[in-house]
Amino acid sequence: MYIYELDNWPNFLWDQEKITDLLIQLRHQQGRLIGGMESIGFQLREDTVLQTLTQDVVKSSEIEGEILDQSLVRSSVARHLGMDIAALDVIDKNIEGVVEMILDATQKFDQLLTKERLLGWHTTLFPNGRSGFAKIRVGSWRTGPVQVVSGRVGKEILHFEAPPAERVDHEMGHFLNWLNKEKTVDPVLKAAIAHFWFVTIHPFDDGNGRIGRAIADYLLAQSEKSSHRFYSLSAQIQKERKHYYVILEHMQKGKLDITSWIEWFFGCLGRAIEGALSSLDVVLRKKEFWEALAEASLNERQRLMINRLLDGFEGKLTSSKWAKMTKCSQDTAYRDIVDLVNQGILAKNSEGGRSTSYSLIAR
Repeated sequence: MYIYELDNWPNFLWDQEKITDLLIQLRHQQGRLIGGMESIGFQLREDTVLQTLTQDVVKSSEIEGEILDQSLVRSSVARHLGMDIAALDVIDKNIEGVVEMILDATQKFDQLLTKERLLGWHTTLFPNGRSGFAKIRVGSWRTGPVQVVSGRVGKEILHFEAPPAERVDHEMGHFLNWLNKEKTVDPVLKAAIAHFWFVTIHPFDDGNGRIGRAIADYLLAQSEKSSHRFYSLSAQIQKERKHYYVILEHMQKGKLDITSWIEWFFGCLGRAIEGALSSLDVVLRKKEFWEALAEASLNERQRLMINRLLDGFEGKLTSSKWAKMTKCSQDTAYRDIVDLVNQGILAKNSEGGRSTSYSLIAR
């Protein structure tokens, strides 16, 4: 029996005490990240938003097995946001569709999520009316059964079967009414519930996972009251996609108590935010380092290598590595390094001879 066949569906239950403790931690993480981002300046903040939204689009599609050209995605996001990054002229309709959906979800989080809006998202996802080589219904609910299966032909494993098509319009009406009118549930918790609820209904022939994650992003933007995205939930789900599918299947065959799903979702979201906080630490460290070097006289090779070291250079920096990475001669690399040592920016490590290496001096 699937969860939607239970008598009290969709009256979900969860361990309020356990979930509240986790929610408090998540809200604290969100606050730290947003506060930190406010301190890095407009340009770095815009760069972070561009990178995050690009990852959101790329990784949400990758979860479904669709690999998008990251440079084209970045160009499309920048163009839609009006960012001047010398965007590429090449336009891919499939990429444009995913970008438009994600931006509509995250930039217009204060607008109701209606049936018409969801159908619009679906239309943008499949501009040619096809999923791969298969023709699908676009911009409307499915009219046939949907099964999630894996394995070879003749030895398929059935993981999930969605509600009958004749129930979809009613189920989605109930879902959207709750999503737009429920004000007592924290938006972060709503994001967890809404994603699970939506993918369980599985209202479309295809694209349910991507739209479900866009709905989560929509509610997370509501939780922060901001269209600025500094972390990508989809990128984190992509890293943990095996467990993502396992927990979804387990809960869809379980009872209405979805505590385990919410715990997993919160954990995944927390790891996404922690990853963004770690990246923020690197950005802040670089910002402070360069501010301390404001008066230093540096060439482009030196600036490049200092940034590489600040980003977490693997192994030890030697003159030969410097020459290879900056495409200069060994003598030029050595002069660059000695100059930085004399300026008190680099220090020679204790080992000498052929193994002579250098490290940044902390500011």
